[in-house]
Amino acid sequence: MNYDLNKLGQEQQKTSTFGGLRKLIQLIAHEKRTLIIALVAILVNSTLNLLGPLIIGHTIDRYVQHKDFTGVLHNAILLLCMFLTALFTSNKQTKLMGGVGQRMLFTLRNSIFNKLQQLPVGFFNQNKAGDLISRVNNDTDKLNQFFSQSLMQFIGNISTMVGAGVFLILINIELGAATLSPAVIILILTLALSPWIKRKNALNLKSVGGMSAEIQESLNNFKVIIAFNRRDYFRKRFDTANRDNYKTAIGSGLANNIFVPVYGFFASIAQLIVLTFGIYLISTGRFSLGLLVSYLSYSTLFYNPLRQLAALWTNFQLAMAGWDRISQILSLETDLPQLQAGITEMDCALLEFRNVHFCYTEDREILHNISFTLERGKTYALVGPTGGGKTTTASLIARLYDPSKGLVLLDGKDIRTYSAEERTKKIGFILQEPFLFTGTVKENILYGNDLYLNHTNEELEKVIIDANLGSLLAIFEAGLDTEVLSSGDSISLGQKQLIAFMRAVLRNPEILILDEATANIDTITEQLLSDILNKLPDTTTRVIIAHRLNTIENADEIFFVNSGEVIRAGSLHDAMDMLLQGKRVS
Repeated sequence: MNYDLNKLGQEQQKTSTFGGLRKLIQLIAHEKRTLIIALVAILVNSTLNLLGPLIIGHTIDRYVQHKDFTGVLHNAILLLCMFLTALFTSNKQTKLMGGVGQRMLFTLRNSIFNKLQQLPVGFFNQNKAGDLISRVNNDTDKLNQFFSQSLMQFIGNISTMVGAGVFLILINIELGAATLSPAVIILILTLALSPWIKRKNALNLKSVGGMSAEIQESLNNFKVIIAFNRRDYFRKRFDTANRDNYKTAIGSGLANNIFVPVYGFFASIAQLIVLTFGIYLISTGRFSLGLLVSYLSYSTLFYNPLRQLAALWTNFQLAMAGWDRISQILSLETDLPQLQAGITEMDCALLEFRNVHFCYTEDREILHNISFTLERGKTYALVGPTGGGKTTTASLIARLYDPSKGLVLLDGKDIRTYSAEERTKKIGFILQEPFLFTGTVKENILYGNDLYLNHTNEELEKVIIDANLGSLLAIFEAGLDTEVLSSGDSISLGQKQLIAFMRAVLRNPEILILDEATANIDTITEQLLSDILNKLPDTTTRVIIAHRLNTIENADEIFFVNSGEVIRAGSLHDAMDMLLQGKRVS
């Protein structure tokens, strides 16, 4: 399955702006009560601001021109009360929407992270971690900014514009039509340029993700950079990513600000129309000075929100571009679903590959029509040249991937019918490069193992000793309390593999897979691991991938894996002949 988010983004069907807005509103549907209160507050604010110019115009015509200062004072007090109320409602909706934005951000990040945990290994092989981090952090924050800062301003400005437009028409329909005519041109330009602005912002967000991925890769591999003295190589790669981000940032910046001067220009044209036409109407006796002042205020109330909408529309387009990148993740489904339980075959092997084919991409098949069985309690070795398919075979056993064709049976049942919890209890996998979390040895050993979660150090140490793992724990100076950093700087790679070994063995799996688990440890410790493997329960099946002869010499059966085939090799001598001479035997 294609999980490449960049390709999915290119193939994704374009959604309309308002279609995207509906999807965004669905994210906060559970905040309905808070949204209604915030909406009422902003509508009250807009109404009060709209009544102001009407009262001012009435005051000029009735009180100022007749020098009735008592009436002026009364109306001034009324306006002050209105504006204070408007200030309160504005502050109220700001607080409410700030809370909505933060809760939405919290929920959305949880949703993305939970979705990432549901996706298979293939997804992470096709996408860079830095880009995923950018989607979780940066893109979600764009949405938060829109909801907490822009959404209600957006609604408030629109309501103010609509109200101002209605007053402009009602006061004088001819002057109103002339005043609103530049807005028609603005609307056409906005609709025409919005898709282009959205594309520019999408490119910028993509380049931010790419630069984040480049930085993470450089920092994660800094030891290699120093060892090979190739700072120049990664400096050039970062410079390329940084330049790409600079170019897309310039492009999105120009696109995002293009409306501001355009809206300002047409707002000035509208003001000029009001003054020219209004003075003409006053000269003909069809208009009053107070109405002209009100009209100028309403014209300002109509076009000033338009200028603000230029910036808000930009934020909206940026949020939409971020939402597109987020929704690409949320819309994905795992290609490793749990199937309904079928018929269980009796008297069968512990694990069976039945006519299995596998490919990472459609154009290149890795395994071709593989069939073999693993019996309970035996030790199997997978040998073969690098790139021959050993780790792929082990990954299929652990169901990190599903076959392209064929079946993998576990205890007589299709492995796809087991839940993830059931499967991981039955199958332990020690990876070639085990990953540890920042914490202690104890926390890493108990990762994913609820059985000993509430054990004290003394109780857990007894469990470890009973499992014949005490000699491995003794290697760590502070025992279970030894500090571990995810970067691996606090302990050696060999020690990391020992922790992964203890973590897997304590789960008491039915199948234990070791993928080059002894590659980074000394021969004495390797002998300790060999002794521990020999003391595992008789029901435990061991699958060992290794290049060292002493690691596989005691295996009950050896499989030679190469060129898409898994062949029984017979003796260790025969397996070595296949490795050295490249022969194919059945």
